[in-house]
Amino acid sequence: MAANAIDQTRRMLSLVTYLRERPGARVEDVARAFGITTDELISDLHVLPMCGTSFRGGDLLDIDTDGERIWWHNADAVGSGTGEPLRLAADEATALLVAARAVATLPGLRESDRDALQRATAKIETAAGDSAGASSRVSVTFESEGGVFADVDRAIAERRRLWIRYYSPARDELTEREIDPIRLFAVGHTYVEAWCRLTEARRTFRLDRVAEIRLLDAPSDPPPIELRDLSEALVQPSAEDPEVVIEVGPGGRWVAEYYPHDSAEELPDGGLRITLRASDPATLRRLALRLGRDGRIVSPAELADSAREAALAALAAYGD
Repeated sequence: MAANAIDQTRRMLSLVTYLRERPGARVEDVARAFGITTDELISDLHVLPMCGTSFRGGDLLDIDTDGERIWWHNADAVGSGTGEPLRLAADEATALLVAARAVATLPGLRESDRDALQRATAKIETAAGDSAGASSRVSVTFESEGGVFADVDRAIAERRRLWIRYYSPARDELTEREIDPIRLFAVGHTYVEAWCRLTEARRTFRLDRVAEIRLLDAPSDPPPIELRDLSEALVQPSAEDPEVVIEVGPGGRWVAEYYPHDSAEELPDGGLRITLRASDPATLRRLALRLGRDGRIVSPAELADSAREAALAALAAYGD
């Protein structure tokens, strides 16, 4: 079953208990125990040191790794009966209450989760006393991506299909499609990997480009597929791959978001000079055709000539 944001949170909570009982645990053994890759584990370990009983010195989890073993230097900080009673400072209570109330308003949140969150918020208000007053004067509204995230997360948890209207900057158009969501992940932006019923293929959709979303009653039933390692990037070219230089105008800046690149230099007209690598540079001819007036391949020369010839042939065919 594909992991979602809630699954990852549960895993990290379990990871705390697991590591506390196994000082110096080997990275490979822990990854195997949790059924994840070592890269996913290392990513979790980078987040854990930002967690703790508060954000004050000494209260955060002091966990690090040398790549082979994992060390927890202040494990007693979360030990049963060894730490000090939890006290919320005014700023902590305010931040927690504002965040909890904002999350409770997210569309798509399961009612059972919303009820549990509201009960927890009420308890925090009681414990915070006068400190809770400041939080009532602050509110947070999530951007549309927050609602999309909640709907996708719910669809994954309940194994339901989604209908979306999705904007493609490459074609500058909105398309409607039904998708079977597989997992949520973040690589710079937040994405959902899904089986697209329109193309009958695996596709990746950026959440901030979902213009409209609706949960369907139809069950989600993606075919069995092997999950890719997305810890580094959506596409991971090799350093040995040939170098390609593309210049795009303002209308083609999306290329830098979709394609991993070595560099992206600003041009005077608001465009970019993008240097990237491709195992088969010829595959970028289609990109050049999609860009049209918004971009061109600069080098290698033979690829630039090939793209130009393909564009001329397409124009000729259109004229016929």
